Amino acid sequence: MTINSITVVGAGVMGRGIAYVSALAGFQTTLVDVSQDQLQNALDEMSILANKAVERGKLSNIEAGNLVGNIQTSLELHTAVKSTDFVIEAVPEKRDLKKHVLETVDTYAAKDIVIASNTSTISPTELGSYTKRSEKVAAMHFFNPVHRMRLVEIVKGLETSSETVTIIREVAERMGKETVEVNEFPGFVTSRISAMVGNEAFYMLQEGVATAEDIDKAIKLGLNYPMGPLELGDLVGLDTRLNNLKYLHETLGEKFRPAPLLEQYVKAGRLGRKTGRGVYEYSKDGELIKK
Repeated sequence: MTINSITVVGAGVMGRGIAYVSALAGFQTTLVDVSQDQLQNALDEMSILANKAVERGKLSNIEAGNLVGNIQTSLELHTAVKSTDFVIEAVPEKRDLKKHVLETVDTYAAKDIVIASNTSTISPTELGSYTKRSEKVAAMHFFNPVHRMRLVEIVKGLETSSETVTIIREVAERMGKETVEVNEFPGFVTSRISAMVGNEAFYMLQEGVATAEDIDKAIKLGLNYPMGPLELGDLVGLDTRLNNLKYLHETLGEKFRPAPLLEQYVKAGRLGRKTGRGVYEYSKDGELIKK
């Protein structure tokens, strides 16, 4: 099956990043969200990202223009998926929300198209059960920031077909990504490791082992991580990190119990870059405010 058009559902941090690399790869890309403001913010951010890439010599003016031209937005999910070739669901990690999205896509999209979910923790078998095409559903897990991170995890559900895996791999490779194929298990590979490291960093911050800055610096310089775990938590959203940990705690046990300090930050609305404050503080442009 030839994939020419992709619909990305959810214009948050991950959705807009996926839409960016999709359009850059030449796919006619529709970004769907329930909020017009969210869609406009996503378009503005993608335009800024493309302009910066031109300034750094990573993209030509023509490539940047083509990228922008390949993106459209929609508030109507059922309309957006009617004529698409491929769907990537990238809404928050909430089962009820994903269930609603997948049921809607399954109802209105052509019966032969693949539905991929950017879930980082939820079972693709469970997600497939929300549709009547479970053989065409799998996890397609991107990493943040999507335009920089090279990996996509492909996670099969119980009934995911080999053809579906092949189609997802080909789409990912056209986007310039490398893939790994993972057998279904809570947290897959990367989310389990990332959640555990991030949670342990919060426990250390809570216990006063070191400052947030020094914890992140130690991990970056001592373990050669490109970004510290507390910085990463702010980037992906501390609410997202907490939701993932709650799911892993429920499915894999005590070693994933969320740090109380993380839960406090989320209750206080300190969710990271998107709210201007998490472990660190950020300007309106999302830049770190150094102490």
